[in-house]
Amino acid sequence: MRTVPFRSSPTSLGVLSIATVAVLGLSACGSSGGNTSSAGKTFVDGKTFTLALTSDPGALDPQMGATGTLFQVNRLAYDSLVSVDDKGTIKSQLAKSWKFDGTKVTFEINSGVTCADGSAFTAQTAADNIAFVEDPKNHSPLLGVSVPAGAKAAVSGSTLTVTLATPAPFALSSFARLPMVCESGLKDRTSLKAGTAGTGPYTLKAAVPGDHYTYQLRTGYTWGPGGAATSATGMPATIEVKIVSNETTIANQILSGAVNAASIEGPDAARLNAAKVSRVDEQVVLGEQWYNHATGHTSDPAVRAALTRSLDLGQLQKVLTSGKGGPATQLAAVAPAGCTGNSVQGNVPSTDVAAATSGLEAAGWAKGADGIYAKDGKKLTVSLLYDTTFGTGGGAAADLAVQQWKAAGIQATAKGLDQTGMQTAMFSTGDWDVVWEPVNVNTPDQLVPFLSGRGVADGGTNFAGIQNADYSAGVTKAMAQVGTAGCSDWLAAEGKLFAANDVVPFANSILSYFAKGAQMTVVSTIVPTSIRMLG
Repeated sequence: MRTVPFRSSPTSLGVLSIATVAVLGLSACGSSGGNTSSAGKTFVDGKTFTLALTSDPGALDPQMGATGTLFQVNRLAYDSLVSVDDKGTIKSQLAKSWKFDGTKVTFEINSGVTCADGSAFTAQTAADNIAFVEDPKNHSPLLGVSVPAGAKAAVSGSTLTVTLATPAPFALSSFARLPMVCESGLKDRTSLKAGTAGTGPYTLKAAVPGDHYTYQLRTGYTWGPGGAATSATGMPATIEVKIVSNETTIANQILSGAVNAASIEGPDAARLNAAKVSRVDEQVVLGEQWYNHATGHTSDPAVRAALTRSLDLGQLQKVLTSGKGGPATQLAAVAPAGCTGNSVQGNVPSTDVAAATSGLEAAGWAKGADGIYAKDGKKLTVSLLYDTTFGTGGGAAADLAVQQWKAAGIQATAKGLDQTGMQTAMFSTGDWDVVWEPVNVNTPDQLVPFLSGRGVADGGTNFAGIQNADYSAGVTKAMAQVGTAGCSDWLAAEGKLFAANDVVPFANSILSYFAKGAQMTVVSTIVPTSIRMLG
Protein backbone atom coordinates (compact mmCIF):
# COMPACT_ATOMS: atom_id res chain seq x y z
CA MET A 1 0.00 0.00 0.00
CA ARG A 2 4.52 3.29 -1.42
CA THR A 3 0.88 4.19 1.17
CA VAL A 4 3.82 4.94 -0.40
CA PRO A 5 3.75 6.56 -0.89
CA PHE A 6 3.06 8.55 -5.49
CA ARG A 7 6.52 7.47 -6.20
CA SER A 8 7.59 7.64 -9.78
CA SER A 9 10.49 5.88 -8.29
CA PRO A 10 9.49 4.57 -4.98
CA THR A 11 5.28 5.07 -3.32
CA SER A 12 3.50 5.59 -2.49
CA LEU A 13 3.64 3.80 -2.31
CA GLY A 14 2.72 5.68 -0.72
CA VAL A 15 0.73 3.36 -1.05
CA LEU A 16 -0.09 1.65 -0.17
CA SER A 17 1.20 3.69 -1.97
CA ILE A 18 0.71 2.54 0.53
CA ALA A 19 1.00 3.13 -0.56
CA THR A 20 0.24 3.40 0.28
CA VAL A 21 0.23 4.78 0.81
CA ALA A 22 -0.69 2.46 1.75
CA VAL A 23 2.16 -1.11 1.15
CA LEU A 24 3.78 -1.19 -2.15
CA GLY A 25 4.94 2.25 -1.66
CA LEU A 26 2.09 3.31 0.44
CA SER A 27 2.23 7.22 0.49
CA ALA A 28 1.83 9.03 3.75
CA CYS A 29 -0.15 12.06 4.77
CA GLY A 30 2.78 14.37 5.09
CA SER A 31 5.89 15.72 3.42
CA SER A 32 9.12 17.35 4.41
CA GLY A 33 9.45 19.48 1.34
CA GLY A 34 6.42 21.73 0.80
CA ASN A 35 6.38 23.90 -2.33
CA THR A 36 8.39 24.08 -5.49
CA SER A 37 8.41 27.63 -6.81
CA SER A 38 9.82 29.82 -9.57
CA ALA A 39 10.34 33.42 -8.53
CA GLY A 40 9.34 36.15 -10.98
CA LYS A 41 7.01 33.92 -13.01
CA THR A 42 3.34 34.52 -13.65
CA PHE A 43 0.52 31.97 -13.53
CA VAL A 44 -1.35 31.19 -16.75
CA ASP A 45 -4.63 29.41 -17.44
CA GLY A 46 -5.56 26.83 -20.05
CA LYS A 47 -2.33 24.80 -20.03
CA THR A 48 -1.64 21.08 -19.72
CA PHE A 49 0.39 19.75 -16.79
CA THR A 50 2.26 16.57 -17.71
CA LEU A 51 3.22 14.21 -14.91
CA ALA A 52 5.46 11.19 -15.52
CA LEU A 53 5.17 7.98 -13.50
CA THR A 54 7.45 4.98 -13.93
CA SER A 55 4.73 2.46 -13.04
CA ASP A 56 1.14 2.05 -14.23
CA PRO A 57 -1.46 2.41 -11.44
CA GLY A 58 -3.40 -0.65 -12.59
CA ALA A 59 -7.12 -0.92 -11.81
CA LEU A 60 -8.22 2.55 -10.68
CA ASP A 61 -10.71 1.66 -7.92
CA PRO A 62 -9.37 3.96 -5.15
CA GLN A 63 -10.41 1.69 -2.29
CA MET A 64 -9.12 -1.58 -3.71
CA GLY A 65 -5.44 -0.84 -4.17
CA ALA A 66 -2.65 0.68 -2.15
CA THR A 67 0.23 1.56 -4.47
CA GLY A 68 1.69 5.04 -4.44
CA THR A 69 1.04 5.55 -8.14
CA LEU A 70 -2.61 4.64 -7.68
CA PHE A 71 -2.91 7.06 -4.77
CA GLN A 72 -1.39 9.85 -6.87
CA VAL A 73 -3.67 9.51 -9.89
CA ASN A 74 -6.77 9.01 -7.77
CA ARG A 75 -6.00 12.13 -5.79
CA LEU A 76 -6.83 14.04 -8.98
CA ALA A 77 -10.40 12.74 -9.06
CA TYR A 78 -11.25 11.95 -5.44
CA ASP A 79 -11.41 13.86 -2.16
CA SER A 80 -11.21 12.74 1.45
CA LEU A 81 -13.17 13.94 4.45
CA VAL A 82 -10.25 16.04 5.70
CA SER A 83 -6.78 16.88 4.42
CA VAL A 84 -3.33 17.23 5.92
CA ASP A 85 -0.96 20.05 4.99
CA ASP A 86 2.83 19.87 4.80
CA LYS A 87 3.10 20.82 8.49
CA GLY A 88 0.82 17.98 9.58
CA THR A 89 -2.15 20.25 10.32
CA ILE A 90 -5.61 18.81 9.68
CA LYS A 91 -7.61 20.97 7.29
CA SER A 92 -11.03 20.90 5.69
CA GLN A 93 -12.01 19.11 2.53
CA LEU A 94 -15.35 17.34 2.13
CA ALA A 95 -15.97 18.10 5.80
CA LYS A 96 -15.96 21.74 6.84
CA SER A 97 -15.53 20.96 10.55
CA TRP A 98 -14.86 18.00 12.83
CA LYS A 99 -14.53 16.90 16.43
CA PHE A 100 -12.45 14.00 17.76
CA ASP A 101 -12.43 12.66 21.32
CA GLY A 102 -10.35 9.50 20.86
CA THR A 103 -13.22 7.06 20.29
CA LYS A 104 -15.65 9.15 18.24
CA VAL A 105 -15.17 11.44 15.25
CA THR A 106 -17.89 13.81 14.11
CA PHE A 107 -17.71 15.41 10.66
CA GLU A 108 -19.94 18.20 9.34
CA ILE A 109 -20.08 17.70 5.56
CA ASN A 110 -19.79 20.76 3.33
CA SER A 111 -23.00 21.81 1.58
CA GLY A 112 -23.03 22.00 -2.20
CA VAL A 113 -20.43 19.28 -2.80
CA THR A 114 -21.13 17.58 -6.11
CA CYS A 115 -19.77 14.55 -7.88
CA ALA A 116 -18.39 14.73 -11.40
CA ASP A 117 -21.74 13.40 -12.70
CA GLY A 118 -23.61 16.26 -11.01
CA SER A 119 -25.08 14.23 -8.15
CA ALA A 120 -24.78 15.43 -4.56
CA PHE A 121 -22.19 14.08 -2.14
CA THR A 122 -23.83 13.71 1.28
CA ALA A 123 -23.02 12.48 4.75
CA GLN A 124 -24.82 9.26 3.80
CA THR A 125 -22.46 8.80 0.85
CA ALA A 126 -19.52 9.14 3.24
CA ALA A 127 -21.06 6.59 5.59
CA ASP A 128 -21.55 4.17 2.69
CA ASN A 129 -17.86 4.49 1.82
CA ILE A 130 -16.83 3.66 5.35
CA ALA A 131 -19.19 0.69 5.42
CA PHE A 132 -17.68 -0.66 2.19
CA VAL A 133 -14.12 -0.51 3.48
CA GLU A 134 -15.16 -1.95 6.85
CA ASP A 135 -16.87 -4.99 5.28
CA PRO A 136 -14.22 -7.74 5.38
CA LYS A 137 -15.73 -9.54 2.40
CA ASN A 138 -14.69 -6.61 0.20
CA HIS A 139 -11.01 -7.14 1.05
CA SER A 140 -10.16 -3.45 0.89
CA PRO A 141 -6.48 -2.88 1.76
CA LEU A 142 -7.52 0.42 3.34
CA LEU A 143 -9.23 -1.31 6.27
CA GLY A 144 -7.27 -0.46 9.40
CA VAL A 145 -5.11 1.99 7.44
CA SER A 146 -7.50 4.70 6.26
CA VAL A 147 -10.43 3.57 8.39
CA PRO A 148 -9.87 2.17 11.90
CA ALA A 149 -11.06 -1.43 12.00
CA GLY A 150 -14.47 -1.84 13.61
CA ALA A 151 -15.58 1.75 12.99
CA LYS A 152 -19.32 2.35 12.63
CA ALA A 153 -20.75 5.35 10.79
CA ALA A 154 -24.10 7.01 11.52
CA VAL A 155 -25.76 9.95 9.77
CA SER A 156 -28.01 12.77 10.92
CA GLY A 157 -28.61 15.33 8.19
CA SER A 158 -25.20 16.66 7.14
CA THR A 159 -23.49 15.26 10.23
CA LEU A 160 -21.44 12.07 10.00
CA THR A 161 -20.55 10.39 13.29
CA VAL A 162 -17.96 7.62 13.27
CA THR A 163 -17.76 5.55 16.44
CA LEU A 164 -14.49 3.67 16.84
CA ALA A 165 -14.26 0.16 18.24
CA THR A 166 -11.09 1.07 20.14
CA PRO A 167 -9.14 4.30 20.63
CA ALA A 168 -7.32 5.41 17.48
CA PRO A 169 -4.62 7.96 18.36
CA PHE A 170 -4.19 9.29 14.82
CA ALA A 171 -7.70 8.74 13.40
CA LEU A 172 -7.96 12.09 11.58
CA SER A 173 -4.73 11.45 9.70
CA SER A 174 -6.15 8.07 8.70
CA PHE A 175 -9.38 9.55 7.33
CA ALA A 176 -7.31 12.01 5.32
CA ARG A 177 -6.12 8.95 3.35
CA LEU A 178 -9.59 7.61 2.50
CA PRO A 179 -10.69 8.55 -1.06
CA MET A 180 -14.46 9.00 -1.11
CA VAL A 181 -16.38 7.38 -3.96
CA CYS A 182 -19.69 8.79 -5.21
CA GLU A 183 -22.88 6.72 -5.15
CA SER A 184 -22.66 5.72 -8.82
CA GLY A 185 -19.30 4.11 -8.18
CA LEU A 186 -20.45 2.46 -4.97
CA LYS A 187 -23.34 0.86 -6.87
CA ASP A 188 -21.14 -0.29 -9.76
CA ARG A 189 -17.57 -0.99 -8.61
CA THR A 190 -16.63 -2.34 -12.04
CA SER A 191 -17.01 1.19 -13.43
CA LEU A 192 -14.11 2.29 -11.21
CA LYS A 193 -11.52 -0.02 -12.75
CA ALA A 194 -10.97 2.25 -15.76
CA GLY A 195 -13.08 5.27 -14.80
CA THR A 196 -13.69 7.66 -11.92
CA ALA A 197 -16.70 8.58 -9.78
CA GLY A 198 -15.49 11.20 -7.37
CA THR A 199 -15.84 14.76 -6.15
CA GLY A 200 -12.25 15.76 -6.95
CA PRO A 201 -10.95 18.73 -8.95
CA TYR A 202 -10.37 16.62 -12.07
CA THR A 203 -12.31 14.00 -14.02
CA LEU A 204 -10.75 11.15 -15.98
CA LYS A 205 -11.43 11.59 -19.70
CA ALA A 206 -9.14 8.99 -21.28
CA ALA A 207 -7.29 5.93 -19.99
CA VAL A 208 -4.76 3.93 -21.97
CA PRO A 209 -3.14 1.58 -19.43
CA GLY A 210 0.61 1.45 -19.71
CA ASP A 211 0.71 4.67 -21.72
CA HIS A 212 -1.30 7.64 -20.43
CA TYR A 213 -4.26 8.92 -18.41
CA THR A 214 -5.92 12.25 -19.22
CA TYR A 215 -7.79 14.32 -16.62
CA GLN A 216 -9.89 17.44 -17.22
CA LEU A 217 -10.41 20.31 -14.77
CA ARG A 218 -13.84 20.65 -13.18
CA THR A 219 -15.57 24.01 -12.85
CA GLY A 220 -17.39 25.06 -9.67
CA TYR A 221 -15.12 23.05 -7.38
CA THR A 222 -14.68 24.94 -4.08
CA TRP A 223 -14.13 22.28 -1.38
CA GLY A 224 -10.48 21.38 -1.86
CA PRO A 225 -7.91 21.23 0.97
CA GLY A 226 -8.45 24.27 3.18
CA GLY A 227 -11.12 25.58 0.80
CA ALA A 228 -9.04 25.41 -2.41
CA ALA A 229 -11.02 26.04 -5.61
CA THR A 230 -10.44 25.27 -9.29
CA SER A 231 -11.15 28.91 -10.17
CA ALA A 232 -7.64 29.80 -8.97
CA THR A 233 -5.49 31.35 -11.69
CA GLY A 234 -2.91 28.99 -13.15
CA MET A 235 -4.53 25.65 -12.44
CA PRO A 236 -3.97 23.39 -15.46
CA ALA A 237 -6.98 22.79 -17.69
CA THR A 238 -5.71 19.27 -18.34
CA ILE A 239 -3.44 16.89 -16.49
CA GLU A 240 -1.72 14.28 -18.62
CA VAL A 241 -0.24 11.36 -16.68
CA LYS A 242 2.36 9.55 -18.79
CA ILE A 243 3.75 6.12 -17.96
CA VAL A 244 7.48 6.20 -18.70
CA SER A 245 9.47 3.35 -17.20
CA ASN A 246 12.96 4.79 -17.67
CA GLU A 247 14.16 7.56 -15.33
CA THR A 248 16.75 8.79 -17.82
CA THR A 249 14.01 9.28 -20.40
CA ILE A 250 11.90 11.15 -17.86
CA ALA A 251 14.80 13.42 -16.92
CA ASN A 252 15.39 14.19 -20.61
CA GLN A 253 11.71 15.03 -21.03
CA ILE A 254 11.75 17.34 -18.00
CA LEU A 255 14.76 19.18 -19.39
CA SER A 256 13.12 19.50 -22.82
CA GLY A 257 9.82 20.68 -21.34
CA ALA A 258 7.84 17.65 -22.53
CA VAL A 259 7.18 16.68 -18.88
CA ASN A 260 6.40 19.14 -16.09
CA ALA A 261 6.93 16.96 -13.04
CA ALA A 262 8.17 13.61 -11.80
CA SER A 263 10.01 12.10 -8.88
CA ILE A 264 13.55 11.01 -9.68
CA GLU A 265 15.58 8.98 -7.24
CA GLY A 266 18.48 7.61 -9.28
CA PRO A 267 21.61 9.25 -10.72
CA ASP A 268 19.59 11.35 -13.21
CA ALA A 269 18.61 13.59 -10.30
CA ALA A 270 22.13 15.04 -10.44
CA ARG A 271 21.55 16.24 -14.02
CA LEU A 272 18.34 17.96 -13.06
CA ASN A 273 20.00 19.57 -10.06
CA ALA A 274 22.83 20.82 -12.26
CA ALA A 275 20.24 22.35 -14.59
CA LYS A 276 18.67 24.07 -11.56
CA VAL A 277 15.28 22.45 -12.05
CA SER A 278 12.97 23.23 -9.11
CA ARG A 279 12.91 20.43 -6.56
CA VAL A 280 11.18 19.40 -3.35
CA ASP A 281 12.52 16.57 -1.19
CA GLU A 282 10.75 14.03 0.98
CA GLN A 283 12.33 11.51 3.32
CA VAL A 284 10.97 8.01 2.84
CA VAL A 285 11.76 4.50 3.96
CA LEU A 286 13.23 2.80 0.90
CA GLY A 287 14.93 -0.38 2.07
CA GLU A 288 12.50 -2.64 3.92
CA GLN A 289 12.97 -6.41 3.86
CA TRP A 290 9.91 -8.58 4.49
CA TYR A 291 9.90 -12.33 5.09
CA ASN A 292 7.08 -14.63 4.04
CA HIS A 293 6.05 -16.47 7.20
CA ALA A 294 3.93 -18.99 5.29
CA THR A 295 5.00 -22.63 5.48
CA GLY A 296 7.40 -23.50 2.70
CA HIS A 297 8.85 -20.02 2.47
CA THR A 298 10.82 -18.22 5.21
CA SER A 299 8.75 -19.34 8.18
CA ASP A 300 11.78 -20.87 9.98
CA PRO A 301 13.08 -18.31 12.55
CA ALA A 302 16.61 -19.68 12.13
CA VAL A 303 16.45 -19.07 8.39
CA ARG A 304 15.15 -15.51 8.84
CA ALA A 305 17.90 -14.79 11.36
CA ALA A 306 20.53 -16.16 8.99
CA LEU A 307 19.18 -14.16 6.06
CA THR A 308 19.37 -10.99 8.11
CA ARG A 309 22.75 -11.52 9.77
CA SER A 310 24.53 -12.57 6.57
CA LEU A 311 23.75 -9.22 4.93
CA ASP A 312 25.82 -6.06 5.23
CA LEU A 313 22.81 -3.77 5.61
CA GLY A 314 24.92 -0.62 5.66
CA GLN A 315 26.47 -1.51 2.33
CA LEU A 316 23.09 -2.41 0.86
CA GLN A 317 21.72 0.95 2.01
CA LYS A 318 24.45 2.85 0.18
CA VAL A 319 23.94 0.91 -3.06
CA LEU A 320 20.13 1.03 -2.95
CA THR A 321 19.99 4.78 -2.35
CA SER A 322 22.87 5.63 -4.72
CA GLY A 323 24.65 7.15 -1.74
CA LYS A 324 21.84 9.66 -1.04
CA GLY A 325 20.21 8.01 1.91
CA GLY A 326 20.98 6.89 5.42
CA PRO A 327 20.17 4.06 7.80
CA ALA A 328 16.57 3.34 8.69
CA THR A 329 15.37 4.63 12.05
CA GLN A 330 11.72 3.60 12.35
CA LEU A 331 8.85 2.28 10.27
CA ALA A 332 6.54 5.32 10.14
CA ALA A 333 9.19 7.83 9.09
CA VAL A 334 7.56 10.15 6.55
CA ALA A 335 7.37 13.73 7.81
CA PRO A 336 5.49 15.05 9.63
CA ALA A 337 5.82 11.77 11.49
CA GLY A 338 3.40 11.09 14.32
CA CYS A 339 6.28 9.69 16.37
CA THR A 340 10.00 10.28 16.03
CA GLY A 341 12.75 8.13 17.45
CA ASN A 342 14.90 5.13 16.65
CA SER A 343 13.34 1.69 16.99
CA VAL A 344 15.95 0.13 14.69
CA GLN A 345 19.09 0.74 16.74
CA GLY A 346 19.80 -2.16 19.07
CA ASN A 347 16.99 -4.28 17.62
CA VAL A 348 17.99 -5.07 14.04
CA PRO A 349 20.82 -7.62 14.36
CA SER A 350 24.23 -6.54 13.10
CA THR A 351 26.11 -8.34 10.34
CA ASP A 352 27.65 -11.57 11.65
CA VAL A 353 28.05 -14.35 9.07
CA ALA A 354 29.53 -16.75 11.64
CA ALA A 355 26.48 -16.31 13.87
CA ALA A 356 24.21 -16.74 10.85
CA THR A 357 25.76 -20.07 9.84
CA SER A 358 26.05 -21.41 13.38
CA GLY A 359 22.38 -20.64 13.90
CA LEU A 360 21.50 -22.62 10.80
CA GLU A 361 23.60 -25.58 11.93
CA ALA A 362 22.00 -25.52 15.37
CA ALA A 363 18.61 -25.73 13.63
CA GLY A 364 19.66 -28.84 11.70
CA TRP A 365 20.96 -27.33 8.46
CA ALA A 366 24.20 -28.76 7.05
CA LYS A 367 26.45 -27.35 4.34
CA GLY A 368 26.71 -29.50 1.24
CA ALA A 369 29.65 -30.09 -1.05
CA ASP A 370 28.47 -27.20 -3.22
CA GLY A 371 28.64 -24.83 -0.26
CA ILE A 372 24.84 -24.51 0.07
CA TYR A 373 23.05 -25.46 3.27
CA ALA A 374 20.41 -28.20 3.13
CA LYS A 375 18.00 -29.90 5.52
CA ASP A 376 15.99 -33.07 5.03
CA GLY A 377 17.32 -33.29 1.50
CA LYS A 378 16.15 -29.79 0.56
CA LYS A 379 18.55 -26.96 -0.22
CA LEU A 380 18.19 -23.59 1.47
CA THR A 381 16.93 -21.58 -1.50
CA VAL A 382 15.16 -18.22 -1.39
CA SER A 383 13.71 -15.88 -3.99
CA LEU A 384 13.95 -12.09 -3.54
CA LEU A 385 11.47 -9.79 -5.26
CA TYR A 386 12.23 -6.08 -5.43
CA ASP A 387 10.37 -3.07 -6.79
CA THR A 388 11.74 -1.92 -10.16
CA THR A 389 10.73 1.65 -9.35
CA PHE A 390 13.80 1.69 -7.11
CA GLY A 391 15.74 2.41 -10.30
CA THR A 392 19.27 1.21 -11.01
CA GLY A 393 20.15 1.13 -7.32
CA GLY A 394 17.48 -1.49 -6.66
CA GLY A 395 18.86 -4.00 -9.13
CA ALA A 396 22.43 -3.43 -7.97
CA ALA A 397 21.50 -3.83 -4.30
CA ALA A 398 19.49 -7.00 -5.02
CA ASP A 399 22.46 -8.54 -6.86
CA LEU A 400 24.70 -7.66 -3.91
CA ALA A 401 22.28 -9.31 -1.46
CA VAL A 402 22.27 -12.48 -3.58
CA GLN A 403 26.09 -12.52 -3.51
CA GLN A 404 26.21 -12.05 0.27
CA TRP A 405 23.68 -14.82 0.84
CA LYS A 406 25.61 -17.15 -1.46
CA ALA A 407 28.80 -16.44 0.51
CA ALA A 408 26.93 -17.57 3.65
CA GLY A 409 25.72 -20.78 2.02
CA ILE A 410 22.24 -19.64 1.00
CA GLN A 411 21.17 -20.07 -2.61
CA ALA A 412 19.19 -17.02 -3.76
CA THR A 413 17.73 -15.44 -6.87
CA ALA A 414 16.47 -11.88 -7.37
CA LYS A 415 13.74 -10.59 -9.66
CA GLY A 416 12.43 -7.07 -10.18
CA LEU A 417 8.70 -6.37 -10.59
CA ASP A 418 6.74 -3.16 -11.11
CA GLN A 419 4.32 -2.03 -8.42
CA THR A 420 1.40 -3.93 -9.94
CA GLY A 421 3.48 -7.10 -10.06
CA MET A 422 4.62 -6.62 -6.48
CA GLN A 423 1.07 -6.13 -5.30
CA THR A 424 -0.03 -9.28 -7.12
CA ALA A 425 2.74 -11.36 -5.55
CA MET A 426 2.25 -10.00 -2.06
CA PHE A 427 -1.55 -9.83 -1.92
CA SER A 428 -2.66 -12.49 -4.37
CA THR A 429 -0.33 -15.34 -5.32
CA GLY A 430 1.87 -15.32 -2.20
CA ASP A 431 4.66 -16.64 -4.39
CA TRP A 432 7.67 -15.05 -2.69
CA ASP A 433 10.18 -15.68 0.07
CA VAL A 434 11.70 -12.22 0.63
CA VAL A 435 10.49 -8.88 -0.76
CA TRP A 436 11.91 -5.39 -0.75
CA GLU A 437 8.92 -3.08 -0.71
CA PRO A 438 8.60 -0.15 1.68
CA VAL A 439 5.32 0.71 3.37
CA ASN A 440 5.51 4.47 3.79
CA VAL A 441 3.18 6.10 6.30
CA ASN A 442 3.55 8.86 8.86
CA THR A 443 1.75 7.36 11.86
CA PRO A 444 2.53 3.93 13.34
CA ASP A 445 -1.09 2.88 13.76
CA GLN A 446 -1.51 2.76 9.97
CA LEU A 447 0.99 -0.10 9.86
CA VAL A 448 -0.79 -2.39 12.32
CA PRO A 449 -2.90 -4.26 9.70
CA PHE A 450 0.25 -5.05 7.72
CA LEU A 451 2.16 -6.29 10.75
CA SER A 452 -0.45 -8.32 12.62
CA GLY A 453 -3.91 -9.79 12.39
CA ARG A 454 -5.53 -11.49 9.42
CA GLY A 455 -3.48 -12.62 6.45
CA VAL A 456 -4.50 -11.99 2.86
CA ALA A 457 -6.14 -15.42 2.54
CA ASP A 458 -8.56 -14.34 5.26
CA GLY A 459 -9.25 -10.94 3.75
CA GLY A 460 -6.61 -9.06 5.73
CA THR A 461 -3.54 -7.08 4.68
CA ASN A 462 -0.94 -8.92 6.78
CA PHE A 463 0.72 -10.12 3.57
CA ALA A 464 3.80 -11.52 5.35
CA GLY A 465 1.70 -13.51 7.85
CA ILE A 466 3.48 -11.99 10.86
CA GLN A 467 2.25 -13.16 14.27
CA ASN A 468 4.35 -11.50 16.96
CA ALA A 469 2.71 -11.51 20.37
CA ASP A 470 5.15 -8.97 21.81
CA TYR A 471 4.37 -6.51 19.02
CA SER A 472 0.62 -6.97 19.46
CA ALA A 473 0.89 -6.39 23.20
CA GLY A 474 2.87 -3.21 22.57
CA VAL A 475 0.26 -1.98 20.10
CA THR A 476 -2.52 -2.54 22.63
CA LYS A 477 -0.62 -0.42 25.14
CA ALA A 478 0.17 2.32 22.61
CA MET A 479 -3.37 2.51 21.24
CA ALA A 480 -4.75 3.26 24.67
CA GLN A 481 -2.95 6.61 24.65
CA VAL A 482 -3.79 9.70 22.60
CA GLY A 483 -1.44 10.88 19.88
CA THR A 484 2.23 11.25 20.76
CA ALA A 485 1.71 10.13 24.37
CA GLY A 486 2.07 6.55 23.16
CA CYS A 487 5.15 7.07 20.98
CA SER A 488 7.61 5.29 23.28
CA ASP A 489 5.31 2.26 23.27
CA TRP A 490 4.93 2.37 19.48
CA LEU A 491 8.71 2.42 19.00
CA ALA A 492 9.20 -0.37 21.54
CA ALA A 493 6.61 -2.50 19.71
CA GLU A 494 8.40 -2.00 16.40
CA GLY A 495 11.65 -3.11 18.02
CA LYS A 496 10.07 -6.47 18.87
CA LEU A 497 9.43 -7.08 15.16
CA PHE A 498 13.02 -6.32 14.22
CA ALA A 499 14.51 -8.46 16.98
CA ALA A 500 12.44 -11.41 15.71
CA ASN A 501 13.47 -10.80 12.09
CA ASP A 502 9.84 -10.37 11.08
CA VAL A 503 10.66 -7.30 8.97
CA VAL A 504 14.00 -5.53 8.55
CA PRO A 505 14.15 -1.82 7.66
CA PHE A 506 17.62 -0.91 6.43
CA ALA A 507 17.54 2.28 4.39
CA ASN A 508 15.96 5.71 4.40
CA SER A 509 16.28 7.84 1.30
CA ILE A 510 15.44 11.24 -0.10
CA LEU A 511 12.79 11.19 -2.79
CA SER A 512 13.12 14.25 -5.00
CA TYR A 513 10.18 15.71 -6.91
CA PHE A 514 11.26 17.90 -9.84
CA ALA A 515 9.07 20.47 -11.60
CA LYS A 516 9.62 22.62 -14.69
CA GLY A 517 7.09 25.05 -16.12
CA ALA A 518 4.91 24.63 -13.07
CA GLN A 519 4.96 24.90 -9.30
CA MET A 520 3.24 22.64 -6.82
CA THR A 521 3.01 21.47 -3.24
CA VAL A 522 3.91 17.93 -2.27
CA VAL A 523 2.17 16.38 0.71
CA SER A 524 3.30 12.82 0.17
CA THR A 525 1.91 13.13 -3.34
CA ILE A 526 1.41 16.18 -5.51
CA VAL A 527 -1.60 18.14 -4.25
CA PRO A 528 -3.74 18.74 -7.39
CA THR A 529 -5.18 22.07 -6.25
CA SER A 530 -1.68 23.41 -5.59
CA ILE A 531 -0.46 23.05 -9.18
CA ARG A 532 0.12 26.34 -10.99
CA MET A 533 1.28 26.60 -14.60
CA LEU A 534 3.96 29.22 -15.17
CA GLY A 535 4.16 31.70 -18.02
